[in-house]
Amino acid sequence: MDCSISTTTTHTFLHHHHHHLRRRSPHSPKHFQISANSHINRRSLILLSTSLSLPTPLSFATDEPITTPPPSPPPPDTTITDRIFMDFSACPNSFRNDKTLGEEFTACPESEPLGRIVFGLYGKLVPLTVSNFKAMCIGSAKSSYKGTLVQKIFPGEYFIAGKQGRRDKGEVRPPIGLARNTETIESKAFILEHSRPGVLSLCLSENDDDDDIKLDPEYRNVEFLVTTGPAPCPQLDNRNIVFGTVLEGLDVVTRIASIPTYKPSERIRQFNDLAEFFGDERAQNARTIWNRPLKTVFISDCGELKVTKPLLSPSLP
Repeated sequence: MDCSISTTTTHTFLHHHHHHLRRRSPHSPKHFQISANSHINRRSLILLSTSLSLPTPLSFATDEPITTPPPSPPPPDTTITDRIFMDFSACPNSFRNDKTLGEEFTACPESEPLGRIVFGLYGKLVPLTVSNFKAMCIGSAKSSYKGTLVQKIFPGEYFIAGKQGRRDKGEVRPPIGLARNTETIESKAFILEHSRPGVLSLCLSENDDDDDIKLDPEYRNVEFLVTTGPAPCPQLDNRNIVFGTVLEGLDVVTRIASIPTYKPSERIRQFNDLAEFFGDERAQNARTIWNRPLKTVFISDCGELKVTKPLLSPSLP
């Protein structure tokens, strides 16, 4: 076969190709069409191959490597491993503004029961925190929450109990033999949020324990808080360890939250801020009575509940 093509042949092919383009139907697609009678030779194939650009596998390639997203972490294990009860009572002999820190605390005989709160603890998520709290409730650490005060109530937010100090002031006797809580520096211990009423949390950021007690090398933090709602408390998130939830007794939580507290006037607050600015240590001491309940609210009893067939869900958010 002769592969040479004369100038006349080339001109004839281009004229023929141009003639077919002009006669293309208006409904035809915009790419080249070749009729059945067209004479196709090697040069026509070359021309068609240059006019029709087909995608190549490389055209689909990108400069960026294809990466798969990392797997999402598993949800925190909030299985209820332990059930703890606390009975709360209130004394009508109200907290006085002139009450000195040296006065002894004695539970009054005419105390009014407020009710029982049952806590479910997340022992698989934060076992050390749960173990220490449980030991304080059953009294195995030569100390107990029983007979100690609810120290502060923040209306619409939470209340605090378990402050360490002098037993005759209604404070918790420093425990002995509790394991050091290394979960206070673990990120996974701070996953859960204070998003609803009835959240039980180890009080770290809002802790009121005296500095001289905290300097003891055997110090173990056992102060705790319970959110009262109705709104969440995002200011407590990532700063305190959520280790349980209220299973029963949210009405008791609400009852405690409704007790009036001592609130200083705006003038006293301003004077306190000024005193703190000048380094007066009395400013900090004065603030210890702020938000204290005007009734003596205390934990009249506490302990562990053994439930063989719980009626509630085994885990809660």
